[in-house]
Amino acid sequence: MDVRKYLSQAGSRLEVLASANAPEISRAFADTDYIAVDDILQRYYSILLTDCGTGMLHSTMPAILELADTLVIVSSSSADGGSSASATLDWLEAHGYAAQVRNAVTVISTFPANRESVGLETLEQHFAARTRRVVRVPYDPHLAVGGSIALEEMRKPTRQAFLEIAGAVAEQFGLEGRRERNNDLSAPGALSG
Repeated sequence: MDVRKYLSQAGSRLEVLASANAPEISRAFADTDYIAVDDILQRYYSILLTDCGTGMLHSTMPAILELADTLVIVSSSSADGGSSASATLDWLEAHGYAAQVRNAVTVISTFPANRESVGLETLEQHFAARTRRVVRVPYDPHLAVGGSIALEEMRKPTRQAFLEIAGAVAEQFGLEGRRERNNDLSAPGALSG
């Protein structure tokens, strides 16, 4: 119950421990703090997801990357989105996380066609050459509005894509040589819709 007072629960029963909105507080949250929180949550939850947003240079990243079993790299279907996600992979490889990149799952979040859109097949091929799996999430008006996500309000193909993402992450559970931890990391462009 001590842990639960810091969590909020979605209608799907997903429990969320949100970070502070104040930048000075989030800057004060160090890698040792993340490890301590992870150790506590591991006692009560078998799967932890960490949404890093665009904070690749945050002081907690080394600890997050060390504890993560699977990275989920999110890209939009725009040229800028693909470039940004690819730059994230470049940064990870340049900083000693090449194995995590090869084992990562890339999610391409699509939206209605516009001038910036790139060929989805080209984008998928690019990320398939660099990461273990690529999943395309179709445009969904419910996700496009932002805010809280109600699973029942998403279109069936969108729900199916998220099940495919979950399956891709779960493929790594229990593999020999893996830590008993089942941490997951969502990197820049996180699964926020």
